[in-house]
Amino acid sequence: MSKKDQNVQDEKPDIELNEDQLKQETATSEAPDPVEEQIELSPEEKLAGQLEDEKNKYLRLYAEFENFRRRNAKERIELISTASSDLIKDIIPILDDFQRAIDSNSSIDDITVVKEGFHLLYQKMVKTLETKGLKSIESKGEMFDAEIHEAIAQVPVEEAKKKGLIIDEIEKGYSLNEKIIRHPKVVVGS
Repeated sequence: MSKKDQNVQDEKPDIELNEDQLKQETATSEAPDPVEEQIELSPEEKLAGQLEDEKNKYLRLYAEFENFRRRNAKERIELISTASSDLIKDIIPILDDFQRAIDSNSSIDDITVVKEGFHLLYQKMVKTLETKGLKSIESKGEMFDAEIHEAIAQVPVEEAKKKGLIIDEIEKGYSLNEKIIRHPKVVVGS
């Protein structure tokens, strides 16, 4: 043998094992996987595991609800803060008309033109508010209803059929989308 072959032979590990050593080697290399191995749990341990799972589910559900509640509150605040923006946008042109009327009234001598201008502005404002659901409550000549009207005075009347009727309206009442937002202040006949 050459020197080279002898060096290679010296470097080879000793592979010869007896049967007992071979069985022991294969047993340790094939250790059971912890996932595959089924450990028998006592009923208490099973219940503790289930309890832990239920606690986790409860905490997740509670966290989801809290997030929903916060998001809902934030959306509600945003809605309230921007709810009147449509109305304001519709009233701004009327505000501009008022400014033009004030500017032009300083040079006009005819009072009838001024009256007409204010009447037009009033009509424009009423129409704008009516499109948003505002309605005036007509009371004069109607029967007094404590649910709708606010009586601020009673006036004696000679005719029996005028008793309980509204004689005069001091302040107009308004409803917004069928809900009274200001009760009319009236004078009732007694």
